[in-house]
Amino acid sequence: MNHEVEELYDYEVVRTLTECTMFVVRVASPTVVLGGSQSRSILRPELEDRGLRRRRGGGGCVYLQPDDLWIDWWIPRADERWVLDIHHASYLAGEWWWSALSEQGLAPMMHQGRVEDHPEHRVACFSGRGPGELFIDEQKAVGLTQWRVREGFFLSTVMHAAPSLPLLDLLATVPEGLATALNHATWPEAGIDAERIVDDLRTYSRPAALRNLYLLA
Repeated sequence: MNHEVEELYDYEVVRTLTECTMFVVRVASPTVVLGGSQSRSILRPELEDRGLRRRRGGGGCVYLQPDDLWIDWWIPRADERWVLDIHHASYLAGEWWWSALSEQGLAPMMHQGRVEDHPEHRVACFSGRGPGELFIDEQKAVGLTQWRVREGFFLSTVMHAAPSLPLLDLLATVPEGLATALNHATWPEAGIDAERIVDDLRTYSRPAALRNLYLLA
């Protein structure tokens, strides 16, 4: 079994991009995306590496499914949107999502300030609250993580199309209370027009380029 988990992107290529770029990611089948510092050992040892990727950035793993809205942005250092403060960088993506969701009649709340989570639940990204993340009726709606390098920073966001509870069956150890912590909102339940959301996110973030990324398995 190959324990070198394939990365979600070719991040070294991303670092060479000189324009603000928005990425729209789609998967053909369920895919577990590990956080940048997570070991594969958090997953059951008998699982194959098929359907497993790694992103760069903090936070726990994410269970990515077909129809999820996984939207990322690369902000190069020379771009006017580049900011030094980590929280304010996350607020950028949060504000873009807040505006797009508000366009569809929703009233999301954006978390501001430090990360709030249960230490044992950090294995899963959607179990806590982080800067810039959005909530609808107290349920997390948009998760967010960030990766920073000297050339710029990368904002990674997702709004799920379905519950993340299948992730529990893939973890080597399931902390008590994690199932409840993963009770997040989904865009179909919220009555969201997914295609319009992507268009509105593009309008509000004003990227110089748009790239679509399709993961087959």
